[in-house]
Amino acid sequence: MARSTKIEGLTLYQSLLCPFCVKTRKALKNLDMKVAMKDVGLSGKVKQELTRGGGKGQVPCLRIERKGEPTKWLYESNDIIRYFKDRKANSL
Repeated sequence: MARSTKIEGLTLYQSLLCPFCVKTRKALKNLDMKVAMKDVGLSGKVKQELTRGGGKGQVPCLRIERKGEPTKWLYESNDIIRYFKDRKANSL
């Protein structure tokens, strides 16, 4: 199996003990995808960054940055997992 590489432009804001974050991280692992992660429980600065950017401090949240487009903030574990599955399917 090929080694997965980190996908540029994606950052998952999450918390270690949040069950919805655990679900999202598990899906990422099963899909063999890696993204940058920031733990809101470890840094107040990270939580502020999430709240300022996305409008709320809810996790998990996926920050999607694409060149030439406004930054998108995707909340809800099922929506994030669907985004990853779609991205994986489109890369095959």
